[in-house]
Amino acid sequence: MIRIAVAEDNKEMRKQIGKFIKRYEEESGEPFEIFYYEDGRDITENYKCLFDIILMDIEMPNMDGMTAARKIRSVDPEVILVFITNMAQYAIKGYEVRAMDFVLKPINYTMFSMKMKNAVNSIKRSEGKSLLLTANNGVQKVSTNDIYYIEVEGHYLCYHTSEGVIRQQGTMKDLESTLQDESFARCNQCYLVNLKYVTGIVQNTVEIAGESLQISRPKKKIFMQALANYVGGGQ
Repeated sequence: MIRIAVAEDNKEMRKQIGKFIKRYEEESGEPFEIFYYEDGRDITENYKCLFDIILMDIEMPNMDGMTAARKIRSVDPEVILVFITNMAQYAIKGYEVRAMDFVLKPINYTMFSMKMKNAVNSIKRSEGKSLLLTANNGVQKVSTNDIYYIEVEGHYLCYHTSEGVIRQQGTMKDLESTLQDESFARCNQCYLVNLKYVTGIVQNTVEIAGESLQISRPKKKIFMQALANYVGGGQ
């Protein structure tokens, strides 16, 4: 299911956007879950990386859409941002926060559905491969998109995921081979990091999922290059 957040201060406009999303859901067959916010401050307060798409009005009281987008981007590099505005020149600022697109008011459904189709297709292209992991309750299919990082612990690999930690036997060498086409990189001998969840580099540590992992000297150059390629759109 695709999670969509709508941040719009105008009540009637929120309703219209919601109706358009539901209409597109029926036409496309894509299941959506919609969350509504009345202001930029509302959506950024205690923000969690839960959404696939955010439809954001630019002009809102208390906190405008651009300020909110910058705050969101500081913790969520992957969510698709689509700005809603009645002035085209504002949309240009969206490039500062890597907005995918913009919708001009008054909103036309035909144009809106095209924007939605592009956003959904982008999500599908970025879907990771699935791994079959042995959990406590049997074999579990886990998307690489849900893995923060993998840690070596003796003869075991610990998969730190959005649903918790899954521990099973394996080698980092074999896992690296499996994930060679995905956005993962080694920051040291013990950790294989999903670059999409990196929120910062502090001296010789990488910040990910609220934790700080050590970057070793031998791995630093290759890891930083992999991260730069990912951020720059190389993956």
